[in-house]
Amino acid sequence: MNNINVYDQHSAKARAESPLFHAELSKLAGRGPATAGVTLRERALLGHLVLRGDAHDEGFTGAVQSVVGLEVPGPLAITQKGESSLQWLGPDEWLLVVPGGSEFATEQALRQALGERHVAIVNVGGGQTLVELKGPKVREVLMKSTSYDVHPSNFPVGKAVGTVFAKSQLIIRHTAEDTWELVVRRSFADYVWLWLQDASAEYGLRIEA
Repeated sequence: MNNINVYDQHSAKARAESPLFHAELSKLAGRGPATAGVTLRERALLGHLVLRGDAHDEGFTGAVQSVVGLEVPGPLAITQKGESSLQWLGPDEWLLVVPGGSEFATEQALRQALGERHVAIVNVGGGQTLVELKGPKVREVLMKSTSYDVHPSNFPVGKAVGTVFAKSQLIIRHTAEDTWELVVRRSFADYVWLWLQDASAEYGLRIEA
């Protein structure tokens, strides 16, 4: 595994644009009612790594935890620490989100720690983004947008699912009591942004940088 070529896709020499770059959210920051029911911000240009390995191999889970400081979660769960998170995607697959610019070093450290184990690590940060929604009316917006049951009894803090959202697909993550995150593919980003504006209109939408 150590012989695999790993490239820095977030080089300081390259100009990076998030999937919602065109929306110019920074120019909209601060607009909207102070008492908005929904506050939106894009957590842009974070590092996104898809990690595959054997969840039953304590050497694998231990190595991952030693590098990223997060316990490898089980089905439909997410573990978090600061700006980093590790989310279960499938029986042998997880999404690791790390601070922007650290993904290259994180991947190198993971490969070193995992040694010759049969694993896969893929940098997917260029193809998706995180949209954070906060506020007392976020659940209502989600109820408009997905058929998945977002009631607290079915979708507590710490749960994450991939599901249909409007006429697209994305991942919904419940990260705090009134805070949710959407993992949005680049090709759906504009559609989801327009949808969220419309779905949030009756509750008041505020943009944060």
